[in-house]
Amino acid sequence: MDDGSIDIQRAAREAAYSMPIEEIDPSNPELFRTDTWHPYFERLRKENPVHWATSPEEQVGGYWSITKYNDIMAVDTNHQVFSSIPTIVLPDPDEDFTLPMFIAMDPPKHDEQRKTVSPIVAPPNLARLEPVIRERAAKILDDLPIGEEIDWVDKVSIELTTMTLATLFDFPWEDRRKLTFWSDVATAAPESGILGTTDPEEFEQKRRMALFECVDYFQRLWDERSKAAPGPDLISMLAHGESTKNMDRMEYLGNLILLIVGGNDTTRNTISGSIYALNQNPEQDRILRANPSMIPNMVSETIRWQTPLAYMRRRALQDIEIGGKKIKEGDKVAMWYISGNRDEEVIERPNDYWIERPNPRRHISFGFGIHRCVGNRLAELQLKIIWEEILKRFPRIEVVGQPKRIYSSFVHGYEHLPVVIPTRN
Repeated sequence: MDDGSIDIQRAAREAAYSMPIEEIDPSNPELFRTDTWHPYFERLRKENPVHWATSPEEQVGGYWSITKYNDIMAVDTNHQVFSSIPTIVLPDPDEDFTLPMFIAMDPPKHDEQRKTVSPIVAPPNLARLEPVIRERAAKILDDLPIGEEIDWVDKVSIELTTMTLATLFDFPWEDRRKLTFWSDVATAAPESGILGTTDPEEFEQKRRMALFECVDYFQRLWDERSKAAPGPDLISMLAHGESTKNMDRMEYLGNLILLIVGGNDTTRNTISGSIYALNQNPEQDRILRANPSMIPNMVSETIRWQTPLAYMRRRALQDIEIGGKKIKEGDKVAMWYISGNRDEEVIERPNDYWIERPNPRRHISFGFGIHRCVGNRLAELQLKIIWEEILKRFPRIEVVGQPKRIYSSFVHGYEHLPVVIPTRN
């Protein structure tokens, strides 16, 4: 960490501990863009682990922040009281642009729709996918220039995950980067500049246009596959599934966005995070390279340390007490996975990146209960394969500049990560 980064972190800690605690708003995306979120959550865990926050963003308003591991578990495993409807993010959806998706549904509809797509990530299908992912990972790495600066996010993380996602959808190969674009658009803020404007109204108009282009494109695939025999890809599964074959356009779009973001954003940010974490912790890099059997541990530790989705939202269906606070019916609740993964009372050495950690799978990044990430094993598989292939090829990968982080309190990840693969001595 350079001197500038140390000064930023020192200033963030001073700000987090000097402001009135009721003024802390963990949903401020700037905390994540600048990587200064740590002390705010540390203070909340210590002083007010079930915390009422108010966002200046009108569509967010007031909400409860749940910041400790066991309290998050209590909320996440109690879908009878804490509903996912109408959305999993803090901003309320616009009434004229609501996107139903199974992660933002309650049983029984949630269970029926999730069951329709879950075979795609069942162990037999993952076994069939593994050699395909490995071949692609090998080619991506073999094509990287040696001794030149590259953007790891674009050249490796996005490319591998987008290839995998295109395979799951049986999506036209030449158009696969459309999946990346739609994923980014679905979760981006106007400040990202991804659509050429930072004006909120113009951005939202362009975002909707892009997402309608997404559903129109996928509608053509749906029409083809609904007329054919059921196939092993996600679109065919949706088109032939009893609980999904009669979805309207907005519900189809909602589930597409769920599958695209879930299959793309999270894994690509964990792949990038692994490169950054091992550069920040060179002794861990040495341990990994000396003992490649540590890769599965490293994968789990990276998923904890990175926490690619910072939170999930729920809505209380009745009055309930959590951590001594009374949450009222209708209140919004944010389960901050990124904070639960740093809970000092549950996680040993929580702020260390430690690939020899005992029980490394004891993290909360995938959630728990009925909404636990359906693709968690596929995410782990991609990260495992890319590192097995990296260790065969490159003695080092050097981060040569500060990462550019995503302006979002939901997707915790990287826009750019400059690296150089040094020439061999």
